[in-house]
Amino acid sequence: MNKSHFLALAGLTTAMFLLSLLAPWQALLDLAGQDRPLALSVLAELRLPRAVLALVYGAMLGASGAAIQALFANPLASPDLTGTTSGAALGAVVTAYIFGFAAPIALSLGAVAGALGTLLLLLALAGPRAETATLLLSGLAISALAGALTTLALALAPSPFAFYDAYDWLMGSLLDRSLTQAAFAAIPALITIFLLLRLSGAYDALALGEEVAQSFGHDIGRIRLWTVCLTAIGVGCCVAICGAIGFIGLVAPIFARRLTGGHPGRAILPASLIGGLLLLAADLIVRAAPLGRTLPIGVVTALLGAPFFLWLVGHMRWRLAR
Repeated sequence: MNKSHFLALAGLTTAMFLLSLLAPWQALLDLAGQDRPLALSVLAELRLPRAVLALVYGAMLGASGAAIQALFANPLASPDLTGTTSGAALGAVVTAYIFGFAAPIALSLGAVAGALGTLLLLLALAGPRAETATLLLSGLAISALAGALTTLALALAPSPFAFYDAYDWLMGSLLDRSLTQAAFAAIPALITIFLLLRLSGAYDALALGEEVAQSFGHDIGRIRLWTVCLTAIGVGCCVAICGAIGFIGLVAPIFARRLTGGHPGRAILPASLIGGLLLLAADLIVRAAPLGRTLPIGVVTALLGAPFFLWLVGHMRWRLAR
């Protein structure tokens, strides 16, 4: 990706962040005219955490999706299709029944454990260089298993209030999150993205084949382990705060690779920017819902991402048939 494309993408993401922070600005201006300290409090305590979480969570999904696709050499791999998001949600829900949803450290540990377990299971079932069909079947089976166990956990909820809290959280939401919670998700996510960027050269070499990557001095086993652990930690911490949000990790890397000439390693940074941009846009769609209605942001991303996924599968099938 050339410098002009990167600057344009970074500028567009920044503009979307400011729009998410200030919109609807007329209501904020009216409030500032009546009570300026209250307006600043709304901006800092309500809108800023929401905008930061949308940017960081989207960036984490985009970067982890790009890393997972590079590891499997498959454009259909993503945190939600490989079971990472479902596993993180299962781990967080089980942990929440023990410690409650107000314990972010316990939730994060449970989510990371669930995400790590599903990725390790996928590596064991499909292998690191799985074919498309094997990867999809393994990922779908793991996601279905994690989803069934999550449903079982909901059915065994200790109280109706616990059931409602878990169900509402599973749909994905950026509402009513504090700056502390935003920082709790942002710090591990940013560190994870930075470490994944340091592996970009290894991912580009891995695209040429394992033997070529080894000839360049890359330890394939170490790359797999780092990718599994980093994506599990980054996605798990975000899921613990905001719930499960899908399809961003699938869509963002595909667009990013088009900007980088198909290089999977170089796609990590633009994928993170595109992921943040997409989730910020989805959050603006959620805000446009009629008054009194709350749209789960995970549902919005699924409604937008599922048709793209179907198009991608059809496009790949058409290319293989040529």
